[in-house]
Amino acid sequence: MSDQPPSTPLALDPGAQELLFRSAHTANTFTGEPVTDEQIRAVYDLVKYAPTAFNQSPLRVVLVRSAEARQRLLTHLSEGNRAKTAGAPLTALLVADHDFHHELPRLFPKMPQAKDVFFSERADRERSAAFNGALQIGYFIVGIRAAGLAAGPMSGFDAEGLNKEFFPEGDRRVLAVVNIGKPGPDAYRPRAPRLEYDEVVSSV
Repeated sequence: MSDQPPSTPLALDPGAQELLFRSAHTANTFTGEPVTDEQIRAVYDLVKYAPTAFNQSPLRVVLVRSAEARQRLLTHLSEGNRAKTAGAPLTALLVADHDFHHELPRLFPKMPQAKDVFFSERADRERSAAFNGALQIGYFIVGIRAAGLAAGPMSGFDAEGLNKEFFPEGDRRVLAVVNIGKPGPDAYRPRAPRLEYDEVVSSV
């Protein structure tokens, strides 16, 4: 386990801290053990409660399961990401839905007019979907770890190519591609440094 103080103000027990953060790494290889729909449903049913503005929840998760879809995906990845994606038991496209505002009257009922007051302009929806979708990606990765799985998030892809390939209608935009599974041999690179508290946190 990682070094940590003997006492901590965190409510999360040390084992959960290790699983979710201290010992968790981005995985680059995976075993062949399948990732089931039940596991992904359990992940989503946990992380759906994490906050977004107006509870707008713009993230959409597209599971790339078929061989045909996997091949279509690989052609739009950077060369360094293709082999590990081809070998992952599951890859997910994490996507911002620019039409999220249609669900707001149901998701944010105390202000049913929010979709018209704040999101009548497409540019506003796109900015909000990108920001809140990125928040949800972070929650989703932590949820994957909570399921005892490893995540391999990637930004090395041709975004325009993927959008045209999978979402030609133009209403969705890929934010990240994540490989998911049990870590395989030599899955993790050595832990890279992180900025320390005093380098990040200040008071005003």
